Amino acid sequence: MISEKFLLGRGRHELSSEEKQVLEDGIESVRQVAARKQIVRAGDLIETSTLLLEGFVCRYMDDREGQRQLVAVHVPGDFVDLHAFPMKRLDHDIATLGPVKIACFEHRTLQSITERYPHLTQKLWFSTLLDAAMHREWIFRLGRLGAEGRIAHLFCELNARLEMVGMAADGRYMLPMTQPDLAEASGLTGVHVNRVLRALREKNLLTFKAGEVNILDRKALASVAEFEPQYLYGSRGE
Repeated sequence: MISEKFLLGRGRHELSSEEKQVLEDGIESVRQVAARKQIVRAGDLIETSTLLLEGFVCRYMDDREGQRQLVAVHVPGDFVDLHAFPMKRLDHDIATLGPVKIACFEHRTLQSITERYPHLTQKLWFSTLLDAAMHREWIFRLGRLGAEGRIAHLFCELNARLEMVGMAADGRYMLPMTQPDLAEASGLTGVHVNRVLRALREKNLLTFKAGEVNILDRKALASVAEFEPQYLYGSRGE
């Protein structure tokens, strides 16, 4: 089932069989998109919303000099731009980090779903509130943590989210992000990120090589990150 990862691992927020089928029937198309491709441009009129099935995408904003700031990273099961349904235009761009597979829902279909299935509508609403919770945590991460804490927090968060959808185990997962990507997600320079990764490795907390993350000491890394996963509303924190 294409939509099976949506809200997977979210405890009481997981979809029922009927709700999954409603989403399944509402899919307009399924597309493969290559790595490092823009899929939504800020300011463009949007008539579909995208459910990420495979791969990773990011939301980002550019400053006037063209320097990019990543403001979100999405994993399989995320409705990447559900907020485009009522807003129609976004204030940020969305691009793939690696090759992805996406399911597209026309907004007129989502309109029908929200009118006919109030309980499923609450689940869709919850997913946008979950995005907001992660945005708040990212503000905390960038505003209050040092360099090691910022990088550690990002790896802890992605590990927790990927565990929910069966894509991480024992602190190991694949991540198609480069050191410049990590810098853009953490408000650091590429050189600083390289130093942080070396420091985390030398402390036997984490390694990141050839796109593979290996968290060696989850408790210690979470302490550096001041990471508490309750904001992700997983099954353990219903």
